[in-house]
Amino acid sequence: MDIKFLIPQKIKNFYHLGQAVLANFIYGFPASRRQAVSASRGGPARKIKIIGVTGTNGKTTTVWMIGKILEEAGHKVALNSTINFKIGTKEWVNKTKFTTLSSFAVQKFIRNAVKGKCDYLVLETSSHSLDQFRVWGIPFAVAVITNITREHLDYHQTMEEYRKAKLKLFEKAPTIVVNLDMEKPEEYLSCNSKLKFGFTTSNPNFPASTRRDCSSTRGGQIPISNKIPNSDDQIKIIIAENIETGIDYSNYQLQTTNYKLNLPGKFNIENALAATCVGLSQGISLETIKKALEKIKGIPGRMEYVPNNKGFKIIIDYAVTPDSLEKLYELINQIKNILPLEKGVLPTGGEGFEKQSENFKSSPNPSFSKGGEHKIIAVLGACGERDRGKRPIMGKIVAQYADYVIVTNEDPYGEDPNQIINEVFSGVISKINDNQEIKNKQIPNSLATPDLAKPDKFPIPNKIQNSFIEGENCWRILDRRKALKKALKLARPGDFVVITGKGAEETMAIGKDRISWKEKEVVKEELNKI
Repeated sequence: MDIKFLIPQKIKNFYHLGQAVLANFIYGFPASRRQAVSASRGGPARKIKIIGVTGTNGKTTTVWMIGKILEEAGHKVALNSTINFKIGTKEWVNKTKFTTLSSFAVQKFIRNAVKGKCDYLVLETSSHSLDQFRVWGIPFAVAVITNITREHLDYHQTMEEYRKAKLKLFEKAPTIVVNLDMEKPEEYLSCNSKLKFGFTTSNPNFPASTRRDCSSTRGGQIPISNKIPNSDDQIKIIIAENIETGIDYSNYQLQTTNYKLNLPGKFNIENALAATCVGLSQGISLETIKKALEKIKGIPGRMEYVPNNKGFKIIIDYAVTPDSLEKLYELINQIKNILPLEKGVLPTGGEGFEKQSENFKSSPNPSFSKGGEHKIIAVLGACGERDRGKRPIMGKIVAQYADYVIVTNEDPYGEDPNQIINEVFSGVISKINDNQEIKNKQIPNSLATPDLAKPDKFPIPNKIQNSFIEGENCWRILDRRKALKKALKLARPGDFVVITGKGAEETMAIGKDRISWKEKEVVKEELNKI
């Protein structure tokens, strides 16, 4: 056994803190020079404004959106995200499999961004990096939280500790942005920040009837509530209304302005609202923000369609948590139930979806046609050496929506991939009729879990009653390429092939090795063999 697993994390964090202090010293020690503004004084973090984005899901998309808004406003921007790095016009892929790099790598990146004369750096900030002091010494100008749901309980042990780790990003940030629709937003709103923004699509604690309009600096009009509940503080709030979602778009309204995203799902509206708050906090007009958001055509590995001539709707998504899987499959279920069959001709993803998307509008009483004939074929796995308790929950959620489920290898690291597959698969084949039983089911390193998928205006297929039988409608396939091949062979024109867990990543972690793996390319290769 590796000796590092025997050392308590709190002890290891003292080491990480020492590394962070050393990294700050080597690259400028920004925290010790609060008044530093010139090239001869202070570290790199004081030369540009740094925006930290944390949360369980949506961080990468939100980072991209913030970057586009800042660039549309004329700023030079640096980005550090799970999928890529960017300094000005130079971009390269993040092959490290780390959301936030080591303190040395982060400080070096900041220094290079400063040398590149960037005005802003948008840093995707993980709970691990916050707990391990990897971003220690960085004076964040803005702190953003997208949401909090179950993840990383192998590391944090409890949701309370997980939330506390995220909270560290907000301790000194003068401006904060909080999702009012997530659980316990008041924990983050209670931080001693000068400027507080919140965004919501439905939070009853911040109803439209209690808000009034006020002018932001050069930002036009933004909604604002009188007070934060149970607090004397005020918060500027933006509320998305008149929401419509389609196959490849999302519409919503801020005040009298209509927005159209080229990204589907309510969760992407939430990401856009978070980015909008950041833009407003920096004095950017709603007009500029709207223009920037509407230029975004897609995010690699996030609800990404794979164009093909087979009539399959192939979707690649990074979803690795119960919450992200639930939201993804809820959206696909909506599309599946609405999308009509038109003489066997079906969209294949990308631009092919545009005409069909105009036929899809979320409404209280949607018109269900022949969409139910489409099948959902799911391919998923789970990451090794991570929260084991979520694995059967992920399998259960997917089984509620999919007609066929294939559980395969993802990133086992040093763990037995067959054991990982078996734990996910146990949720797929479960015959439990009461969700509460699996909700509280525990395996080593797991805790009680949040609610599973809930029915929305579109009914969840009754897969609980229809048992999955291995070899008939569900499979365990260790080789991920063979799993994808199986899924594509099962598919018929109009069917959805949903592949989750890897997204735009370019490697697979097996033991200490990093094997080249590009999901989209592998899918295309296997499509050509059919």
